[in-house]
Amino acid sequence: MTKVCMTKDIGVHGNLFGGLMLSWIDEAAVAMSNRLCKTPNMVTRKMTEILFERPVKVGHTINIYGEAVSMGMTSIALDLEARRYNVYTEKEDVVCTTTIVFVRIDEEGNKIPIAGEVRRRFSEKGAG
Repeated sequence: MTKVCMTKDIGVHGNLFGGLMLSWIDEAAVAMSNRLCKTPNMVTRKMTEILFERPVKVGHTINIYGEAVSMGMTSIALDLEARRYNVYTEKEDVVCTTTIVFVRIDEEGNKIPIAGEVRRRFSEKGAG
């Protein structure tokens, strides 16, 4: 996923508001978990340590990347990395990292298993 930091996104210290960065990362991650688990019924369970490495300023382009690191009966864990992209040099610098766990739910919000075929394919393929 790609985002551009706008004036409306800036916090009191002149950088991208951290809560907005987390929102962007969560949005990218849920799209990835939905695709990998072949269901739109995935919700955020937890985010592990969040590291803000560098500031993001107005006009910076942010690319968000993810990789599946594990899958259980009802959940999937993804490592996420947001990178500031320089359009002139095409260089990327990591600005934020975290791991997010998503859980598959039913209509009432109860945990349910990820499809067996999806789990088998993930196990055969390995993480990533």
